[in-house]
Amino acid sequence: MTEARTAARPVVGFIGLGDQGLPMATAIAEAGFPLHAWARRPVSLDSLGTVAHQRHDTVGELAAACDLVGLCVRTDDDVLQLAGQLLEGLRPGAVVVNHGTGLPSNAVRLSELCAKGGVEVLDAPVSGGRPAAEERRLTTMVGGPQSAAERCKPVFESFSRHVVHLGDAGAGQTAKLFNNALLMMNQAAIGEIVELAVELELDPSRLVELLQLGSAASAALSLLSAIVRPDIVEHLSVLEVLDIELFDQAMREAGIDSTAVTERGLAGARGLARLLDRLDT
Repeated sequence: MTEARTAARPVVGFIGLGDQGLPMATAIAEAGFPLHAWARRPVSLDSLGTVAHQRHDTVGELAAACDLVGLCVRTDDDVLQLAGQLLEGLRPGAVVVNHGTGLPSNAVRLSELCAKGGVEVLDAPVSGGRPAAEERRLTTMVGGPQSAAERCKPVFESFSRHVVHLGDAGAGQTAKLFNNALLMMNQAAIGEIVELAVELELDPSRLVELLQLGSAASAALSLLSAIVRPDIVEHLSVLEVLDIELFDQAMREAGIDSTAVTERGLAGARGLARLLDRLDT
């Protein structure tokens, strides 16, 4: 049976049912959008459980059924590889959305690649992590054509509290890289304050709890209790280092010297495990 397609109810494809992608895809389906899914390992689709969706054996088959396809995969290389397969099935006028974090230059490259098939592209990375995805309060930062952003906004709103269109291709990725860099710089500052508290023999954990209540409150402080746990802190630190390296590469490609910000961000990323250890003592 062919699903009815309307501007308000596009048929949505989703690839990338990971830690953040799964609750995003779930929210899309539960908001009433027809959901189609594909995964490299078909068993991954079982994570959708009883959520209404249609599975596909190939990327091209999924593409042919959808008006827009969201990608929530790890790297720009993964996105570009999938885009080549999607273009085999997508109709002119369809939209490819990259929800992952990557380089602004690759967002432009993806747009140019898809334009050959009459397909529009949005870079729409998200911020908030799995807890925000599950609670449907992500912040989605959008770059790309305004018309495509407006068409996709109802879908984005199914899993987001805030959806902000920032400009042309790459603008969303630039904003996400700034967001990540500032988070890590804040972590570096928190680490320095905590070290001073330890020297003064103050309880660092209680101090952090207090700081969350005052004018020093920040997402970096809140995430220390919400997401950053001893069992995953080393993994988070590695991911943050990769993010700040992406930021540095993006700035260098733009001809901007971001050395001070990059070094500060790296200090925050690399010091995350020590910070958490201080708070647990």
